[in-house]
Amino acid sequence: MKVTVVGTGYVGLVAGTCFSHIGIDVMCLDVDARKIDLLSSGGIPIFEPGLDALVRDGREAGKLHFTTSYDEAVEHGEIVFIAVGTPPGEDGSADLQYVLGVAGEVGRRITRPTIIVNKSTVPVGTAEKVRQVVSDALKERNLSMEFAVVSNPEFLREGVAIRDFMEPDRIVVGGDVDWAVEKMRRLYAPLNHDRDNIMVMDTKSAELTKYAANAMLATRISFMNELAGLSARLGADIEAVRRGIGSDPRIGPHFLYPGCGYGGSCFPKDVQALIQMAGQNNVDLGILEATERANERQKRVLFEMLSSFYKAKGGLSGRTIAVWGIAFKPNTDDVREAPSRVLIGELIQAGAKVRVYDPEAGGQGELLFPDRSSVVIARSAEDAIEGADALAIVTEWAEFRNPSFAGLARTLRDRAIFDGRNMYRLEEVEAAGLSYFQIGRGPRIAA
Repeated sequence: MKVTVVGTGYVGLVAGTCFSHIGIDVMCLDVDARKIDLLSSGGIPIFEPGLDALVRDGREAGKLHFTTSYDEAVEHGEIVFIAVGTPPGEDGSADLQYVLGVAGEVGRRITRPTIIVNKSTVPVGTAEKVRQVVSDALKERNLSMEFAVVSNPEFLREGVAIRDFMEPDRIVVGGDVDWAVEKMRRLYAPLNHDRDNIMVMDTKSAELTKYAANAMLATRISFMNELAGLSARLGADIEAVRRGIGSDPRIGPHFLYPGCGYGGSCFPKDVQALIQMAGQNNVDLGILEATERANERQKRVLFEMLSSFYKAKGGLSGRTIAVWGIAFKPNTDDVREAPSRVLIGELIQAGAKVRVYDPEAGGQGELLFPDRSSVVIARSAEDAIEGADALAIVTEWAEFRNPSFAGLARTLRDRAIFDGRNMYRLEEVEAAGLSYFQIGRGPRIAA
């Protein structure tokens, strides 16, 4: 079986590479020649643990190829995955120009029965639009050709995407053409041998399933963040509350961790797109609107903590704040909608200087904050705290989990940590003489 994947972004590159790893002959297409040159020479354009080795293995085995040619790519694949971006428009709705553009390119080139798979996260009804675009392209060619459009949304988490692909908890296939669904079953058979985790449904249900999953997880996060704010006011401990409710099997422990807000390429965009879809169909999704508002507020929590702490000390102007973490989560270099961007932007506006370190997203930080007079991209976590008054933690990278609190107390002039991910045991931090501010717990200020 031969597969073509159009788009070598996060979803497309992971999917194509993992398919090649299970023996599928894969060709990945991208119109960005620089990206294809990089992949062809052994590099990769994104950071995802283990992906570079799998790309290398696929290329060396002759199972993974890269091209900028639509002619070559469409000729190669009997199944063509569309995995291009669907960026949000000004109103938050998903922009389908790239998805439909690919559909047109494919329709102008197919010469045999082909399955066209929407892998991108797309609004409900997109499969029908793709089907119409391909049909129109075939009519222009005066060609009658059997094809099928399938919705196969991805459920990959950045940082563990390879494991999620290779050991999926579900494989959603939306389609009503029997031969296409059967071929999709054969394609995924190597990942489906322990139990039947393929869920076949209509395309609209498959499209909505992806949005519903991300919206549910985003809602849980925002609910816990709002509860954390109440917990701090009441003098309760949100970590104890989290354990208490997470032990209920009807609730479960996942996505109940309070923090400084969610970010990334999926949750913010998908929540907005679902709200737009609801509005266009005269349905009120007030819960999701509240989820989005709560998250935007939560991204300012660390700055508000810092502002409150320094109010009695003359304010933030002229202070130097160390920030650990730029990426929206650990094990990725993705900074899209990251809470760090809000915190650093607010600190700069308040007149503070920032020394920021991230194990993988430092290069992204240099692009986001090019003014070196306000923001220094540090070479290490230790380098970031040199000359700093206080430390703010935004991303829970593993290397931040066991710092020397005694060293932090010696280095930070105001001996204060503002922890946006509740990473440490209060007793350890206090024992070093540090003031410790967490999400959903009352401030503990060192004597």
